[in-house]
Amino acid sequence: MVTVDEFIVSSANFAPGYKIVEMKGLTYGLTVRTRGVGGNISAGLKSLTGGEVGSYIKMMEESRNQALDKLIAHCKDLGANAVISFRFDSDSVGQSMQEVLAYGTAVVVEKDK
Repeated sequence: MVTVDEFIVSSANFAPGYKIVEMKGLTYGLTVRTRGVGGNISAGLKSLTGGEVGSYIKMMEESRNQALDKLIAHCKDLGANAVISFRFDSDSVGQSMQEVLAYGTAVVVEKDK
């Protein structure tokens, strides 16, 4: 479990130290990103020699952060203060785009006594 700007995010089916008082439903945040032409050429050259492709790692980290931010905004729109069963999913869209989905269950929690 982590907190992001005082918002609770848990990959478990509960939030340790809190009790769920209301379920708000499915929540998600989605982004689709692509590298520019220069990044794709650089990555293509890197594929010839092997190893990590730093520009793609950075893009995926930014994509995950953006998807998580959108998920939290969606949760807040639903009136939730936490998300449980949090997950990321990722897939390619076409040849040069990557989709990142953050999803879970929006809930209202209270500190456990």
